[in-house]
Amino acid sequence: MRLCLLQLTGVLDDCFCDVESIDVFNNFKIYPRIKKLTERDYFRYYRVNLKRPCPFWSDDGHCAIKDCHVEPCPESKIPVGIKSGNYNKYSQAANSVSDRSECEQADDLGAINSTLSNQSKEAFVDWARHDDAQDHFCELDDETSPDADYVDLLLNPERFTGYRGASAWRVWNSIYEENCFKPRSVYRPLNPLAPSRGLCLEKRVFYRLISGLHSSINIHLCAEYLLDEGWGRSVWGPNVQEFRRRFDTAETKGEGTRRLKNLYFLYLMELRALYKVAPYFERAFINLYTGNSREDGDTKELLLQIFNEIKAFPMHFDEKSMFAGNKLEAKTLKEEFRLHFKNISRIMDCVGCSKCRLWGKLQTQGLGTALKILFSEKEIQNLPERSPSKGFQLTRQEIVALLNGFGVDFRCGLQVLSASGVVCFRC
Repeated sequence: MRLCLLQLTGVLDDCFCDVESIDVFNNFKIYPRIKKLTERDYFRYYRVNLKRPCPFWSDDGHCAIKDCHVEPCPESKIPVGIKSGNYNKYSQAANSVSDRSECEQADDLGAINSTLSNQSKEAFVDWARHDDAQDHFCELDDETSPDADYVDLLLNPERFTGYRGASAWRVWNSIYEENCFKPRSVYRPLNPLAPSRGLCLEKRVFYRLISGLHSSINIHLCAEYLLDEGWGRSVWGPNVQEFRRRFDTAETKGEGTRRLKNLYFLYLMELRALYKVAPYFERAFINLYTGNSREDGDTKELLLQIFNEIKAFPMHFDEKSMFAGNKLEAKTLKEEFRLHFKNISRIMDCVGCSKCRLWGKLQTQGLGTALKILFSEKEIQNLPERSPSKGFQLTRQEIVALLNGFGVDFRCGLQVLSASGVVCFRC
């Protein structure tokens, strides 16, 4: 389905790339491959703790709407290759319709599938052995916590569940008012990108990334909106009025176009991170390990194909223009940048809707991983070819979040048709 709503065209600020070039590149070169990649076993299971308390204010209470809640998939319907006694083998039976029917029913109800048997959990320990932790831009969940579960992202797509109101507003208000760089005594509605604000490039970039992340989330909520709950079955679909309210030029007093361009800016930033991290994955001993050597090899080959396409893109964001001034000031600003973003990742534990919290945590971790990569250029350049590096490592959770977060930015096919300059949002 395609709905053409408003105009969006031209060059993005703070970089030398235009909207049309990004659309053509993403729609024909990247997105089809990313979609296939995130359907692979390595990328579809994400471990998350949805029970962590909010660290900033008293719990507002969790969303009582059924589509916000965790609805476990029955243990008997977990794919055979995960729950079998021989943990390092994968069975084609895992993809059979008969074995997935109840899980798919849970998907139809918008429920989060987060229950695995003890044997299945042990199978994932093998993946964890390949992970290494270090300094992060995000507050990471403790994967050993009994409250942490593996979630099948394919059965739990990002969508509007009905969660809204004061609790949701409080989360985004805290992000913008307390954690985004801006001049003092300036409150929302804020346009920190205007020249009169006097923000430096690094602070403008920070705001644009958060705004782009917010736009990505809002677009998915508009594209997969809870339209009807009749007869015990929820119905999702595009909500044009909601999209206009959030992005139409007239409805937003000109801010809608800027918000959409910030989504493209976010895409460019994450694209640049993937370009930079390619050497990490190109080393022969790096495996995307699930226990099935054939599938693991195919998954890595697909990832390397994506890297080759990314390398051919001619208009990457130049991150070298950031933190390029006085060394002491640049170091201080970089650490402030990191701590601000880490704080935002902690705010995601204040989201009352479990499904919204799931995708909020994944997308912030994905962006945090992209920033970690961009700020680790020297460490990546010095990676040893045949052994792990203590200077730079990515955990499996970071890899899963990075690729899923990047894919979800344009998952609904937000397109600009070059011939007409008309924004269409397609799902």
